[in-house]
Parts: sequence; structure tokens; C-alpha cells
Amino acid sequence: MERPGAGGINSSECENVSREEETSEEFEANAMDSLTDMPFATIDIKDDCGITDVPHTNWERSKENERISKDQIKKRKKKQKDYQPNYFLSIPITNKEITRGIKILQNAIIQQDKQLAKAMTSDGSFHITLLVMQLLSEDEVNIGIGALLELKPFIEEILQGKQLILPFQGIDTFGNQVGFVKLAEGDHVNSLLEIAEAAKRTFQEKGILAGENRSFKPHLTFMKLSKAPWLRKKGVKKIDPEFYEKFIGHRFGEEMVHRIDLCSMLKKKQSNGYYHCESSVVIGKKPIGLRDLINEALHRERMSLKSKVKQIKELLLKPDTQARIRRELFEGRSVNNSNQGNQVDFSVTLT
Repeated sequence: MERPGAGGINSSECENVSREEETSEEFEANAMDSLTDMPFATIDIKDDCGITDVPHTNWERSKENERISKDQIKKRKKKQKDYQPNYFLSIPITNKEITRGIKILQNAIIQQDKQLAKAMTSDGSFHITLLVMQLLSEDEVNIGIGALLELKPFIEEILQGKQLILPFQGIDTFGNQVGFVKLAEGDHVNSLLEIAEAAKRTFQEKGILAGENRSFKPHLTFMKLSKAPWLRKKGVKKIDPEFYEKFIGHRFGEEMVHRIDLCSMLKKKQSNGYYHCESSVVIGKKPIGLRDLINEALHRERMSLKSKVKQIKELLLKPDTQARIRRELFEGRSVNNSNQGNQVDFSVTLT
């Protein structure tokens, strides 16, 4: 399954990243160990004004704090190591001029090497990725939906009533592994970067693992060699620049941004080829259809209902609530039994 992100990384770069992480871990471990040998390692902050004899209790507390700090570092590193994004914020490309131009580009490349057909981004999937994240449960997805809804006013504040228009021109690659249409330079780039940063901050404040180590570079992917790993066995190890040289300066068109979607990387795509969408927010001044308005209202209603259901579940799990329910059920049964015992069979009496 294709994973939309900020670009591909080849195997050598991955090895370099791994080595850098190992070096970083060794450095932090050595730094932590060396701190214990420093003169101030066992001094409590409250006793740093002229006191040279450190109480034994402070020394123990300092050692305990050091152990906790090491544990926190290990947990944080493990959490980051296990971080595998499976959701993302998407700006869908809806301008037919842009999608038509990309199809022409893809066909031109395929004509030069038919094997690359399997490396092409499918119809309906064209988008710009604003942010990637990890959502591992239905509750986390609901939190993500809430974060997206909270992001809308920040976007409106950044745009200040202006329409965000993204012009696309030219071709580039990430390490000759991922081919993408470039976003032309202009003020719109700064606005998009601000929105991406606001999105990252909003989702992280909700406790969601989101973002990447590398800097955000907006782009429109049209092909990715990792979609067809068998190409490497057949000698195709990179995208030949000659395949797209005629499109280096080509103007593909402008996308008027009117929607941001929370999409799944792994769930089955929609019938139109676009990713499974959990929720959307409408932005900008583009005339919005009734369907978009209904979808946004439904998403808000769904969010509200799921929040209420969660509250009810939490209430039912409380011991005092369960005890009360059992008590009322028991009392109800006792009353029913008592009533049944006091009932008289008048048919027998009359006979």
C-alpha cells in the first residue's frame, strides 16, 4: 500500500540515519554517565548557596531523579522508534487541468519504459500531504477528528480571508526515487508552511504522535519506485531525468484549496481512487456544494455522539454505578416477587 509522505528515502540514507541514531544514543548515554562524575552531580538545587556537605538524602534523591530521567529517555526513544504513521492530512487535487497534465506526464514516461507503469500514482490519489501521524485505535481517530476541527480557525487566521491558491510548475525528485510536481515559489508557500506547522502543533497538543524529523517540503507525487520493489531486480534503480526533461518547466495549473481531509494510508480507497477519509474541514471562499456542508455537519455530529457514548461507557464502568444498578435490579426483583405472592387467583375463589 502506498504511503503518502514528504518523499522517499533510499536504502543508503536509511543506513546513515540508523548509524546517526546509534551515535546519538551512545552520546546521550555517555553524557548521562559523565554527569554522575561531575562535582555538582549530587548537589540539590535548594542547597547550592554555600553548603558544601551534601546530605545523604539529597544524594539518594538525586540518584533517583537520574534513574527516572534515564527511564524517560528510554521510553521516549522506544515510542519514537515504534512510530509508524498510518494517517495523514491531505489537500486533495481537484483541478482537472492539473490531473490531466500529470496523466500526460505519466504516459510520456511509461512510453519510454513500460515497467514504470506500476510505479505511477493512481488516478484520484493526487494530493499534497500536510502532516503524517499515528492513530492506533478508534478513540485516537476520534481525537484526530477533533484536532482537525480545532485546526480550522487557526487556518482562517493564517489566511486572513484570502484564498489559498497553489500553482504547480516543473518536475523534481527525492533522490531519483520519488517523482513529484513542484510547487511554484510565492507567498502561498509561507501560508502553507504556517498551516502545516499549526497542524503539527494542534495534533501534538492532543497527545498524537505526528510529524517527521525532516523539514516539510510541499509537493505533488506522481510516481514512486517503492510502489514496485521488483523494479530494482530488473535493473531499475532510479528515475532517469531524461524521462521527464520535456516537463522541467511545464505549468500544470493552479489548485484553489477548499478542503483538508484526515485520511488513512491503510484502509481501502474510495471508488474514485482517493484515500479513505475520516473527516474533512472546508476552508476558503470557493462555493461549497450541499454535499460538502452535509458531510462537515455529519462529521461534527458523529464527533459529538461518540464523545457522549464514551462518557456513558466510562460512567457504566465505575464501581459505584455498577453497584447501584445491581441494587436497583435486586430491589426490582424483590418487589415483583412480593407482588406475585400477594396476587389472588379470583377464578379459583369464585368457583
